[in-house]
Amino acid sequence: MSLGDLPRIRLGTLPTPLRPAPRLSAELGVEVWLKRDDLTGLGLGGNKVRGLEFLLADAVRRGCDTLVTGGGPGSNWAMLAALAARTRGLDTVLVCYGDPVPPVGNMALAAVAGAEIRFTADPDRASVDRGVAAVADELRAAGRVPYPMGRGGATAVGALGYLTAARELAVQLADAGCVPAGTWLATGSCGTHAGLAAGVHWQRLGPVTGVTVSRPVAECVERVDRLSREVAALAGTPAPDGPPVVVGGHVGPGYGRRSAEGEAAAALVARTEGVFLDPVFAAKAMAGLVAAARAGAVAGPVVFLVTGGAPTLFTTV
Repeated sequence: MSLGDLPRIRLGTLPTPLRPAPRLSAELGVEVWLKRDDLTGLGLGGNKVRGLEFLLADAVRRGCDTLVTGGGPGSNWAMLAALAARTRGLDTVLVCYGDPVPPVGNMALAAVAGAEIRFTADPDRASVDRGVAAVADELRAAGRVPYPMGRGGATAVGALGYLTAARELAVQLADAGCVPAGTWLATGSCGTHAGLAAGVHWQRLGPVTGVTVSRPVAECVERVDRLSREVAALAGTPAPDGPPVVVGGHVGPGYGRRSAEGEAAAALVARTEGVFLDPVFAAKAMAGLVAAARAGAVAGPVVFLVTGGAPTLFTTV
């Protein structure tokens, strides 16, 4: 099956803008462009919309009636999955790690969309994966047809969203007369990074650098490498020919929590370019780029992926 034959349901307002960031570039001494995937259009936007176009289409093709996924209580992914499901009349069950907390931010928005929300009573984030599998089994026993998805939608199907985004980016860069030295982004569940790595290799746009915001660097490298090869095989495009690049040292106090350097990087972008970065993904990735630029360790032009997550601006501590 060719890339054009893979099922896809259009959810996003695409293409998203690619804009130069001249004042930020002057501050860093490196030319930076912002790829505004905070403006993807579903809900309050965010990078997960692209992967959901393929995941939801796969669920519909399989005759599923319920999406089952999860993450943290503030998961932008989980909220957007609930919204995407409603566009095709599917139900959603979201599994969150830890004990029940009041519904605020993304959780409140998911509840408004009608998602059923459960908690694992286990602080281990991996408990979500076990919970998703258990809920899927429960639904099958009740005669339902679930579509279970891991945290972040980090599968080969989900990674198709950013493999195809690379083609969109290539057209925009050509129109702007920009030849990038690389692309930077936050690396969490690794699906966005993997899809983009496969896509930019296919489009010959230069390397991708991920700044890990949750997992150890070695785990990210393994996951991105595996997923990028899987999505390339699924799409029929060339597989990346080298190990992925992942930068560590910017997680701060922990996953899902603000960091001082992330706050400083986000404030810099807001003051120079009038763009908000979410505090737990894009802000930490920008902190990594800022540190590398000020150390003279990065050359431009650089494309920075703004991944969205607006509700966490008001709820994350």
